[in-house]
Amino acid sequence: MLASVLTLGGIGLFAAIALGIAAKKFAVEVDPRELAILEVLPGANCGACGQPGCGGYAKAIIAGVMSPNLCSPGGSETIEKIAHIMGVEAVSADPQVALVCCQGDNDKASQKYRYLGLEDCNAAQKIADGPKTCGGGCLGFGSCMRACPFDAIEMTPQGLAVIDRDKCTGCQKCVATCPRQVIKMTPLSASTHVLCNSSDKGALVRKYCKIGCIACQICKKAVPEAYIIENFLARIDYAATADTQVAVAKCPTKCIRDFSTGYPDGSSFIASNTAVKTPEEAA
Repeated sequence: MLASVLTLGGIGLFAAIALGIAAKKFAVEVDPRELAILEVLPGANCGACGQPGCGGYAKAIIAGVMSPNLCSPGGSETIEKIAHIMGVEAVSADPQVALVCCQGDNDKASQKYRYLGLEDCNAAQKIADGPKTCGGGCLGFGSCMRACPFDAIEMTPQGLAVIDRDKCTGCQKCVATCPRQVIKMTPLSASTHVLCNSSDKGALVRKYCKIGCIACQICKKAVPEAYIIENFLARIDYAATADTQVAVAKCPTKCIRDFSTGYPDGSSFIASNTAVKTPEEAA
């Protein structure tokens, strides 16, 4: 009995020593700056930086292959801390927030059929390309809302996804979830947006949506420096310095919205000055 105990004890001791030696021999040395950066990152693992998680981003910064200013959820405070750890100057990136480029809720846009399946946009899209007649419109089943880790998305009673520009961190999880690419990334400093995602001709758009872009070019005539018409759809050149708000009142279908004055119909979100901050102010 004693011999068995001593034998097992000896085997255990030998294994422990062997594991200790192996751990030292094959240990991967971690740069202390990587651990320090990981400590200041928000831990959202959202992928907004281009890496699958905060750990990957910290490694990429240390390796010199990624900039320290790509953490949208962390904001300017995190950027400054990372820059301090790396011994470089903090340079804030132009903040980007997600935008649902659609206002065609169940009251304003027609349906091809009544969908009774799973309350999921990706599932609905697989059935005859989705129930909404407009091929680029918001399906309204809330997949983006459930994907958002920051509670920045709501579904209106009429079935339209709306994103709070104050709460959005730019993580892009909603962008990746949407099967119709209705959600786009836009500058936080811009408050005026064309809320339509249809590339159909105006005559067809009028048949299925009361608030869609008909490519009438009135916005471009009003502010030619800022508005572009491509594939029968107006869009804004956010790099332009012209006053894009001039076209809001002139749009015949009201598909251009100024978020500094309010959100789409049915939304509970309240417009604030955050939407019109410059990149320097937002940082």
